[in-house]
Amino acid sequence: MGSAGTRTHEVAGERRQLLNVAYRLLGSMTEAEDAVQDAYARWFGLPPNRREEILSPGAWPTTVTSRICLNLLGSARSRRERYVGAWLPEPLPDRSEWDRAGVAAPVGAADPADQIVLDESVAMAFLVVLESMTPAERVAFVLHDVFRYRFAEIADVLGRTPAACKQLAAAARRRLTAEGAPATGAATEPGTRTGPGTRTGPGPGARTGLGSEPEPGRSDAVRQVKEAWEAKDITALVAVLDPAAVMTADGGGMIGTVLRPVEGGARIAEYMVAIADKAPGLQLLVRSVNGVPGLVARRAGVVLTVAAFDVSDGRVTRIWVVRNPEKLRPWARGGVEVGDSSG
Repeated sequence: MGSAGTRTHEVAGERRQLLNVAYRLLGSMTEAEDAVQDAYARWFGLPPNRREEILSPGAWPTTVTSRICLNLLGSARSRRERYVGAWLPEPLPDRSEWDRAGVAAPVGAADPADQIVLDESVAMAFLVVLESMTPAERVAFVLHDVFRYRFAEIADVLGRTPAACKQLAAAARRRLTAEGAPATGAATEPGTRTGPGTRTGPGPGARTGLGSEPEPGRSDAVRQVKEAWEAKDITALVAVLDPAAVMTADGGGMIGTVLRPVEGGARIAEYMVAIADKAPGLQLLVRSVNGVPGLVARRAGVVLTVAAFDVSDGRVTRIWVVRNPEKLRPWARGGVEVGDSSG
């Protein structure tokens, strides 16, 4: 066994991994941070002799964090039933992209959001599908299919048998398929992890099967939406929107926005142009939103809205618009608070 200092250092070194697991489980950076802090508080609250009994201190915080997230997911369902309007996951910026563009990036070099690996498993389309899963399905699926944990390890998190956890992950994959997205290429049981705390699989970065549109096609479609919105061109918007497109907005009851999804490309185009007429001085930027091309709306340098898109065959099929300022904190810049106006 290592010294107490070595074991604590090993636990502390898992912070980035824990944030990545917790964000994918919860869809909320704020809640993910709280879950990770809670896990560390529990570690430091253990008596020294109890810490020495833990065979794999590197794996211990992941197990505890996942259990905390499982409990939060259970209570989140009732909280989200009381949420005003649609609830959407918190969008994340790619800070390095802002730097390359020569645009002032969101402030805070030590922001926990910077620790999140921006791959397909955090794309808004994927996170929204995860919301349709039961808490146990989501934990089993994310830990196994995204992070390559063995079902025997997941069983310790869920308090179920490995066979039951395998069934939960399979049910989660069926939900993905029902949403028109093929499930991940899950790692086989042997060799996914060589032991507690040791990962040999890809972890974050596993392909989800969502977002099959190549990156250039996605970027082109998002840019066309931007240009058509700026020109208030309904015809151009209708051309880039799928006829069955759906737009969902999240203002959290704090910012004025539609409370129910807007369905149909023509209706979405009309709504967007109507908003453009009421939003003078708004600047649209094509930026990465959870690792996928999206749009950021700013006024006087203050982020008011972040929009994520799903694209198929060159046309936009889904738009997720986040306006709740509490969910836009990672997008703040220069110490200025994110927008609280309805413009």
